[in-house]
Amino acid sequence: MDERWSRWALAAAEGGGARLAPLGPDGLPTGPLVTEPDLIEAVRSRPGVGRWVWRSTAEIHPRLLAAGIRVERCYDIEVAEQLLLGHEGRLGEPRSAAAALARLHRSPVPSDPPQRAAEPGAQSSLFEPERAPLPLESLLEVYGEQLRRHDAAEHPGRLRLLTAAESAGMLVAAEMHRSGLPWRADVHRRVLEELLGERYAGGGEPRRLAELADEVSAAFGRRVRPELPADVIKAFAQAGVKVRSTRRWELEEIDHPAVPPLLEYKKLYRIWVAHGWGWLQDWVRDGRFRPEYLPGGTVSGRWTTNGGGALQIPKVIRRAVVADEGWRLVVADADQMEPRVLAAISRDPGLMDVAGHGGDLYSVLSDRAFSGDRDHAKLALLGAIYGQTSGDGLKNLAALRRRFPAAVAYVDEAARAGEEGRLVRTWLGRTSPRAEGAGDDDEAGIPQEAAPQDMGVGTDVDGGSGASGFTPGYASSNARARGRFTRNFVVQGSAADWALLMLAALRQALAGMRAELVFFQHDEVMVHCPADEADAVVKAIGEAGETAGAIVFGRTPVRFPFTTAVVECYADAK
Repeated sequence: MDERWSRWALAAAEGGGARLAPLGPDGLPTGPLVTEPDLIEAVRSRPGVGRWVWRSTAEIHPRLLAAGIRVERCYDIEVAEQLLLGHEGRLGEPRSAAAALARLHRSPVPSDPPQRAAEPGAQSSLFEPERAPLPLESLLEVYGEQLRRHDAAEHPGRLRLLTAAESAGMLVAAEMHRSGLPWRADVHRRVLEELLGERYAGGGEPRRLAELADEVSAAFGRRVRPELPADVIKAFAQAGVKVRSTRRWELEEIDHPAVPPLLEYKKLYRIWVAHGWGWLQDWVRDGRFRPEYLPGGTVSGRWTTNGGGALQIPKVIRRAVVADEGWRLVVADADQMEPRVLAAISRDPGLMDVAGHGGDLYSVLSDRAFSGDRDHAKLALLGAIYGQTSGDGLKNLAALRRRFPAAVAYVDEAARAGEEGRLVRTWLGRTSPRAEGAGDDDEAGIPQEAAPQDMGVGTDVDGGSGASGFTPGYASSNARARGRFTRNFVVQGSAADWALLMLAALRQALAGMRAELVFFQHDEVMVHCPADEADAVVKAIGEAGETAGAIVFGRTPVRFPFTTAVVECYADAK
């Protein structure tokens, strides 16, 4: 048998050892269970294994990386359990392997262990809290049942592909944490001094914030603490101005001398608190920022981080992200990713034709349906995805519906399903939270008749707002809001499916280079590489996007291009 497709199960044992077993396609052992005294050496001595089946990537992979071992593929049992529970309408139930085993034996189900807060700047922050080993026999039992549950899914091949892709995402997350984002602490300090001025003894606000606070107080004629929204709202009320919040868009509508310094204060205060001197001291070590990435951290599949604010780095702070000497940062943004995904999942012939162009999708769309008005074309398409169905959005949506009926019908049906409390799924099968009171058989009837045949080989190719901020507890509070959520979920979540396969394909392509994946968020990826590898990395990113599109959505006209910049400093990328 070709070793690339071989599978071995691996369970950590007491004292740093391991128990292993070769597996067949049915998940059953094809040979005797093996006991090894050292888990690291057990993996190192089997370089030909095509996929490791283990309880948790976060438990094992950092240990392997620390020993210089890179595995090709894995099947993460706890990642699979989370996806399967969601698919079965049981999102929120404990997803540990121990919980899965208890459900299998109809025993009391243990709660998941609480997630440990990340240790800022520490290489060990990705390691899971110490847990009692689970016997290999128990892992094999859970794995076999998971294979059966995959087979019972609506689209088994797609869900298997999603599990493989999410497992690959866990490998990428651990490797990005170990590599770290290159970070110049001296540049960061210089930026802070330019923006905030010098710091005062005792840890109080830096000079510029103190000056702005004085300007705000002077404008109101009394002492006001601008970092406290309640105090600001009260000050405006005393000045005869009614405001409901201190959000920028609301303050910008007010004609009052306190507004300009208040807005500047809010911007700088956010930088001081989120990425100031304290953050720098806590999170940057040896020229690297190492956040803990959480693949599938939101219900839509978007990634989050456990502390550190890696996905909200302000543009001005990006000046501190500087490549090592002789190296470059290759920063790539997926172009109009979600509209392209909508074209692929809806199978709308007209929109697929528009998305088949590698240039600006909105310009092509405007020429086809909006008399060359790019702004209206963009508003219409994003309005369809995000549920802007009133005012100008309604008029734009009507024009879009006439020209691209299948695309609009796809998201309309997802919204209707959400309003009725039914489940919706991404293209690969990630499932929305269940609304309270929904029946066991309620499931959105998203049109699937245009779906490609499931590709069995696919499972062996490693491949803030809106849906990403939705939680199950909110599901029944407002039917219309849930409809907007599910409308977006099927697109944003399917985009997350694509992004996982893109990362996995890129990881494969970079395996023979010195280049390292160092950053990812939603539609942006960054690779740190020697200058002489930059052109190859740019090519690899482009090819990974197209490969992911073909694996996830089948052969369609839709293209998934990137806008790519090769820079020494992240702030210069865009």
